[in-house]
Amino acid sequence: MDKLHTSLAAETLFHIGPVAITNSMLLGAMGSLLIIAILVYVASKLKKGQTNFLVGLVQWAFEGFLGQAEEIIGDKQTARRLFPLAITMFFVVLATYWIAVIPGVGVLTWHGQPLFRGLPADLNFTFALAIITMVTGQIYAIRAHGWGGNVGRYLRNPFKDPVGAFEGVLEFIGEFSRHIALSFRLFGNAFAGEILLLVVLLLTGFAAAFALPLVMVFELFIGFIQAYVFFVLTVIFTSLAVQSHGAHDEHNVTSLDHSPADTSKKAAVAE
Repeated sequence: MDKLHTSLAAETLFHIGPVAITNSMLLGAMGSLLIIAILVYVASKLKKGQTNFLVGLVQWAFEGFLGQAEEIIGDKQTARRLFPLAITMFFVVLATYWIAVIPGVGVLTWHGQPLFRGLPADLNFTFALAIITMVTGQIYAIRAHGWGGNVGRYLRNPFKDPVGAFEGVLEFIGEFSRHIALSFRLFGNAFAGEILLLVVLLLTGFAAAFALPLVMVFELFIGFIQAYVFFVLTVIFTSLAVQSHGAHDEHNVTSLDHSPADTSKKAAVAE
């Protein structure tokens, strides 16, 4: 490897009919199949009543993340409905990020193009995840407030409630800005991580055998953090969507803490 090859866009390797298969899709499929195989293995072990370190680790992740989702949303039923999607995103991001750290990514080529590229380093993938998160939040908001109530979060009468109308505009802008930031955060970290590995490999030469493992461990840690952040933000954005931004006296948890007459509502929120 005598030069550094970088490209913001994923590069096409071949076509299956009209569908272009990119290097990020190839490595992403490998990572997705790997995490599916691990989860199927864990499920089969649990059905047989067997356990080991891997099974215990996956169980710990599920139980811990479910508890965190319930704590963030504040409603167990909503949290348990959202949790399968959020934890799936976590494992997919984690697996596809980690598999991109293996040696050979960015180095092996196919007809002059890098054969492998991390799926999180593809903006198409991160934007798709952000869109799924945004649509999910809207679905839960409609379930919580109804169609009219959900629209009312963004559109209010500027003559009767000018402050609320301004808040609605900010909420509408924030809805998109949050998810754009979510996608760029994951893409930026993944892309920068791949560039960092290539730079270290290029600059260290024969010493790469000693330098690369340290950087790889660091990137594995960053991959876990990014997957965890994506999970938490997915839950938080959905939690914000199901909360009311209008009638604060009806949905403010703080006010319930000081109102003896609303103990039943407080209990419902706590659950």
